[in-house]
Amino acid sequence: MRYRRRLRSRIILSFFLLGFGLTGLFAVATVLLRERLEDQLIGEALFQNVQDFAEQYDPEGSGGIPFEKITGSVFSQRRFGNVPFNWRDLPDGVHDVTETDERGHTRTYKLAVKKEAEYWFFLRYDLAQERASQQQLTYALVGVVALFSLLSLVVGVWSSKRVISPVTELARRLESLAGGGQPDKLAPHFAKDEVGQLAAALDDYAERMTTLVRRDREFNSDVSHELRTPLAVILGATELMLANPDLPEKMRQRLLRVDRAAQQCTDLTTALLMLSRNERGTGRTRLLRLCEQLAEAARTQLGGKPVQVLVEGDERAEVEAPEAVLAVALGNLLGNACKYTSEGEVRLVVEANQVRIEDTGPGLSEEDAARLFERGYRGSGAGGTIGGGIGLSIVRRLCELYGWNVSIAPRPEHGAVAILRFGEG
Repeated sequence: MRYRRRLRSRIILSFFLLGFGLTGLFAVATVLLRERLEDQLIGEALFQNVQDFAEQYDPEGSGGIPFEKITGSVFSQRRFGNVPFNWRDLPDGVHDVTETDERGHTRTYKLAVKKEAEYWFFLRYDLAQERASQQQLTYALVGVVALFSLLSLVVGVWSSKRVISPVTELARRLESLAGGGQPDKLAPHFAKDEVGQLAAALDDYAERMTTLVRRDREFNSDVSHELRTPLAVILGATELMLANPDLPEKMRQRLLRVDRAAQQCTDLTTALLMLSRNERGTGRTRLLRLCEQLAEAARTQLGGKPVQVLVEGDERAEVEAPEAVLAVALGNLLGNACKYTSEGEVRLVVEANQVRIEDTGPGLSEEDAARLFERGYRGSGAGGTIGGGIGLSIVRRLCELYGWNVSIAPRPEHGAVAILRFGEG
């Protein structure tokens, strides 16, 4: 199916069908026209001959006059018993007669009939030679159709190669373009035809896209750099203030929230910078310890809801990825579960190659589960409108960057389960 959909295949097929169709129609028209004209001419000539035969007939002479392929016969009206049975009721004119002899052989001939008061005149013309000639012509035309169809196929292959070669060259050059930097110009390599116009349009598009990507990367890099400085100041200040042993407990809790928020902003900045550069960071992270930190941060943001955030699983589970990236991915999944769970529990289960986040919220439909990672998607769950905003779309992009797999599905009993898989366990 893929080969038939190729442009070159379509051109070859078009040439073949054109050659086959034209020669086939010409052959059919030739056979039909020959048969019609031959039948008309033989009929007219035969009837004229029978009239001439009747005018020149000598009653005293022979009853039949042989011609080259025409047999002339005359019969008396009073002695019509010598007229073949299938000739007797034929009116004046030319008729196609088919007979079968005693051996079962069938022959077809034309019979010209002219009946006068005293004599009946018949001229018979044998069509065997014409039928054989027509059959030979048919065979010859079939051969011609096959020959010209093959010639059309060869011309189609040759023409398609010439026509498609610029497009193929354009596709090859597009595939060979480097992923980064300024791409090479395509238009100078092609003539000023349709393909050249397409190459020029692609050059213009590539230049605009390169400018946009460069501007986006520079903006993300600048923003990340500028944000890191105040975040570092905030983290340093909170660390110094938390070191004061005389700090009131209420103030300590508020400073801890500020510290966690600043750390989340730092992690998010790092993750977004990696996404904008399309590069992976290095590092190794222990999953259980990170999940406990994220669970502690989530407990402070529940706002008094009767929800327990629990962590369990393998203490030895590790992932080859920076802690900031995992914190953003797992933090968004955990935050989404806590947001839509009004009571019950949210459980983080750490395994060798994945982390499961189970909640007792209202759940969601299969359709919402399939589209929840789309940017800005909003669906209607059991508890009202649901959606992940840009948080879950960032998780999806991080998974694409690192080759992970993320999914959210309704639980059979109640709520939903989000699974972040890091590889084969």
